[in-house]
Amino acid sequence: MAGARLTIASKNYGAWSLRGWLLCKISGIDFVEHAVSADDPSARAELLLLSPSFLVPSLENGSVKVWDTLAIGEYLHETKPGAGLLPQDPAARAHCRAISGEMHSGFANLRSALPMNVKADYPGFKVWQGAQADIDRITEIWRDCIAKYGGPYLFGKSLTLADAMYAPVCSRFTTYNVKLDDVSVAYCKTIMATPFMQEWIAAAKKEPDELEELDVEF
Repeated sequence: MAGARLTIASKNYGAWSLRGWLLCKISGIDFVEHAVSADDPSARAELLLLSPSFLVPSLENGSVKVWDTLAIGEYLHETKPGAGLLPQDPAARAHCRAISGEMHSGFANLRSALPMNVKADYPGFKVWQGAQADIDRITEIWRDCIAKYGGPYLFGKSLTLADAMYAPVCSRFTTYNVKLDDVSVAYCKTIMATPFMQEWIAAAKKEPDELEELDVEF
C-alpha cells in the first residue's frame, strides 16, 4: 500500500483527523500526510462541528478514497488484518465495533462543551451537566472494557479501532482537567503516553493558533 495519502486538518483542534491518523499508524500502512488549511470548508466543518459528515480525514490509496472515520478503520482492517485494529475474537470484535460506533455518532454535548485543543490547559474548568452525562457514559465504557479484557488498552495489550476513536477524548480530558475515576485516569495517561500520541502532540504544539473560535477563554 505504498503511496497512500491521508488528508487531515489541524493537529491542535482536529479530533476526527487524529482518529484517522491513529488508525493509519496502528495499521502500519505506508502513508503521507496532506494537511488542508483551516480556511478550507471541509476542515472548518470538522473543527467547528458544522456538519454531521466530514470530508477530512480522508484516505486515498490508488483508486480507493475513504473519508468516513469508521470506514477508514474498516478498510484498513481488511487491508492490514494482521495489525489488530479489530480483535480476533468475534464477541470482542462486535463489542469493539459497538463502542466505536457509539463514539462516532454520539456524545454531542461533550464535543461542543470540551472542544479539542491540544495546546490549551484549563484548570478548574466547570463541566456542565449535559457534558457530564457524556463523560459518565464514556468512563463506564472504559471501565467495562478494561475489566473485561485486562487493559492497558480497551481490548487488551494492543491498540485497536476503539482506542483510536477514544484517544481525542483522552486529550480533551487532559486539556480541561476533567475529574475521573482511577481506572479512567490510568487509561488516559496510557493513551497520552503512546509514541503515536506524543508524535501528534509535538506537531500540534508547533501549529499557529488559526481558529479564534476555538481559543476562547473559558
